[in-house]
Amino acid sequence: MISYEKTDVGVKRRVNQDSVFSSDTQIGKLPNLYIVADGMGGELAGDYASAKCVEILVDEIKNSTELETVRIFERAIQIANNRIHLEAKTDPTKAGMGTTLVLATVFAGHLYVANVGDSRLYVATSTKIKQVTKDHSVVAELVRNGELDALDAKYDKRKNMITRAIGAEDTIVADYFDVSINGDEHILICSDGLTNMLDDNEIFDVLVSQDTIANRANKLVSLANAHGGKDNVSVIIIESLE
Repeated sequence: MISYEKTDVGVKRRVNQDSVFSSDTQIGKLPNLYIVADGMGGELAGDYASAKCVEILVDEIKNSTELETVRIFERAIQIANNRIHLEAKTDPTKAGMGTTLVLATVFAGHLYVANVGDSRLYVATSTKIKQVTKDHSVVAELVRNGELDALDAKYDKRKNMITRAIGAEDTIVADYFDVSINGDEHILICSDGLTNMLDDNEIFDVLVSQDTIANRANKLVSLANAHGGKDNVSVIIIESLE
């Protein structure tokens, strides 16, 4: 696999609370590993929560004795949640901190994904783009329950209210996905600083363009900032070397 990551503070924020990690080479039993985390809970606490989450996940995955990918993910996520939640309870400067998470690895024709919160993973082919992850947010749940129209959801003031976060509670439930891939897909992991500024069609047009992977990642971030840059924005584009 080949990947390119980019994170930016955006136009309106002073501190970047997003943390990203990408490795196209082996981490523990996994042949590659990609992470985007978007922190919350005040500028310093949010920054710390996302960075600490990534640090713990990489360390736990690197040293995991589990044999199945989902179990590797599950255990690492639970440990990250426990440690961040404990620190949030015991350190007043970090009270209320937490972070979203998208965690992914690709091998043997499969894309394995875990997500908590409203950061997203997309898979695009030459003809379409699909959001694999499900947003854990108030607005997304209202849409899924038929209580809010998808178009109205785009402008709803509750858009940034998430219902799950690493570190927010004693226990965490992540969603897990196993996607079959052919090798010609464009995989994108991103924070909501991108998806709140660009719609899926705009993202799709950049992902499938003929530009280099680095230029496409940088263009996504630049477009988000050009559209207002109201939040930190982070992207990882992942593609097959074949």
